[in-house]
Amino acid sequence: MFARWLSSKKHPSLPKQNIIVEPMASMPLFATIQENTDYVRQALGNSTDIVIREFTYNSITEGVAILYTDGLVDGNVINDFIMRAMMTDSLDIDPKQNPFDVLEMHTLTIGEIQKVLDMKNLFHHILSGDSVILMNGYTTGLAASTKGWKDRGVTETNVETVVRGPRESFSESIRTNTALIRRKIKDPNLWVETFQVGKVTQTDVVLMYVHGIAQDSLIIEARNRLSQIQIDGIFESSNIEELIQDEVITPFPTVYNSERPDVVALELIQGKVAILVDGTPFVLIAPALFETFLKASEDYYHRVDISTLVRILRYAGFLIALLAPSFYVAITTFHQEMLPTQLLISLAAQREGIPFPAFIEALLMEITFEVLREAALRMPRSIGSALSFVGTLVIGQAAVEAGIVSAAMVIVVSITAISSFVFPSYDLSNAIRILRFPLMALAASFGFFGILAGLLGLILHLNSLQSFGVPYLSPFAPLELNKQKDALFRMPFQSLFSRVRTVHTNNVVKKAKRKPFRP
Repeated sequence: MFARWLSSKKHPSLPKQNIIVEPMASMPLFATIQENTDYVRQALGNSTDIVIREFTYNSITEGVAILYTDGLVDGNVINDFIMRAMMTDSLDIDPKQNPFDVLEMHTLTIGEIQKVLDMKNLFHHILSGDSVILMNGYTTGLAASTKGWKDRGVTETNVETVVRGPRESFSESIRTNTALIRRKIKDPNLWVETFQVGKVTQTDVVLMYVHGIAQDSLIIEARNRLSQIQIDGIFESSNIEELIQDEVITPFPTVYNSERPDVVALELIQGKVAILVDGTPFVLIAPALFETFLKASEDYYHRVDISTLVRILRYAGFLIALLAPSFYVAITTFHQEMLPTQLLISLAAQREGIPFPAFIEALLMEITFEVLREAALRMPRSIGSALSFVGTLVIGQAAVEAGIVSAAMVIVVSITAISSFVFPSYDLSNAIRILRFPLMALAASFGFFGILAGLLGLILHLNSLQSFGVPYLSPFAPLELNKQKDALFRMPFQSLFSRVRTVHTNNVVKKAKRKPFRP
């Protein structure tokens, strides 16, 4: 009764709301300044950061307006190169002449100027940091590039650190990032295509490739995948990565990302494509092969012997990080006869009094370490490193003294953790962190047979993966002997004169083979 009575009462009158205007509607501009500015104000909800300045220009006394977004523009450029230039211009304009043509050819001293033909184009320019000039009596406008927001600038990389090599990294500005790549590749065949992705955010996404090296089918495929994205917002390149990758249900990354311009430039001249997203310093590279995640840019800045040794150590670290806890669980649970007698006696003495089986022991230590690692990443930098170091040391020592875990298990987990940090790619490390737990469960259930079954399933899964149509395990599977010069080993530059054919590329020859120097 009360609910029925309450619903029958009239609600207090609310203030009249403006009609919702779709700001991206593809409609022509109005012929008057007042109609255009009213539409812009209404579409943007009378936002206070939208600046509309009306003034007169030359003999046009009925009205000129400039529209821009405060905070996205360089105020000095607007004041000095647009408004001052227009207000002090004494050039006589022929009534038969279009004043926008005079502005573009004689008055404005700004390099990038574009015509604005409809409302969708107008809103895109205003919300991207450009300034739009409108005049009474004209259904077109003029957009001048006045972008001037603050960015982080080019700084030293924090993730992909190197001992020798360039130290610069990408920033959150997409134009800064494209310029950094062009500094590395000055070839006019380096082509750039721009997309707007995200219905609400309208994020700028750039597709870069070297025309004549990257195969047309790869470029078309990348272009189609970007144009087919239907989502409200893009805030980081990982959003694009998840939407364009070939396989979603897999722990392994099938799109590579890097914050180093030299890495992206190297991959571009290998026939790959790069995808840059405005607002993030991480650039996507496709196609991405498994061996790509075990390479580092530093491999090409050191001598061949050192680079090859380090690369082999990375592959060894991959196996250790993936299998070390599983092997320990399998040996201590099922296959004690594989250990030397003295080592077996030592392990048995350490495990005396441990209340948990080896699998639970390993599971506790692995979960504890993962929690400590995540806590160190989220803590302030000033105390994050101290927390990870002291926490691991204190907890491990206390767990051994309390008889919860054995000292051998602490050693195995520590070696596993150290090995997981040798990869240049953090994404591959995440995949190993996920796969380590089911392999330990198989080892605790079936011993080495369980580990073998898990590895076979893992290899079959890797063989089924593709990245933009390229087999994920190339050039190992399918095996190409002539492409092993830069896979497991790094041969001298004199031998690296061809690109991997499994990566879509037209131009197979990478560089001429250098003749030996003879004094």
